[in-house]
Amino acid sequence: MIFALTLTTVLAKTDYVGILEIAKERYGDKAVATVNDWQDLISEISPLANEEKLEAVNDFFNKRVLFVDDIYNWKESDYWATPLETMGVLKGDCEDFTIAKYTTLLLAGMPMEHLRLFYVKAKIGGVNSTVSQAHMVLSYYEKPTSAPLILDNLIPDIKVASSRPDLTPVFSFNSAGIWVGGSTTAASNDPASKLSRWSDLLERMQNEGIQ
Repeated sequence: MIFALTLTTVLAKTDYVGILEIAKERYGDKAVATVNDWQDLISEISPLANEEKLEAVNDFFNKRVLFVDDIYNWKESDYWATPLETMGVLKGDCEDFTIAKYTTLLLAGMPMEHLRLFYVKAKIGGVNSTVSQAHMVLSYYEKPTSAPLILDNLIPDIKVASSRPDLTPVFSFNSAGIWVGGSTTAASNDPASKLSRWSDLLERMQNEGIQ
């Protein structure tokens, strides 16, 4: 069953030709051009060092994708888009940016243990603000106990977590586990069974050629 798959398993069978065909059918020539650029990006950065990969992927999506809330983009209050869906419409919210960056880095050879999709509370209006909202970013760990680097759609630069006092960690996950707060020990090793949207995302990615 798809729910037993990890994203690493899924990525091992990616059908790039099929993804282009679906992009053409669903979204048209502009999406095909974007997906072609995306595939070129993956090829170009695969031999690079990890931090060079982070910069390239962060820039690719932050510069091309317009932030739009799910209710306007997908007519749902909370929808996790596949990378193809995000590239097809070039719109997305924080989860969509994060999923696209995570998947792309894995395709470019980034070891999964370096990456986590991170839910945080983000202060709105500066670090002294009392107003916060749920937000998702991608975090990169050079080592399991390292201070993570944060890839965020709200700001263009990748920053170490200690320089982002506006973000309060809630929980993080990747294809192998779930971590609570800033813990270095996983609370669960089966994220697909705990996060229904993650399981649904994997299934839709598989149907689009990442299978």
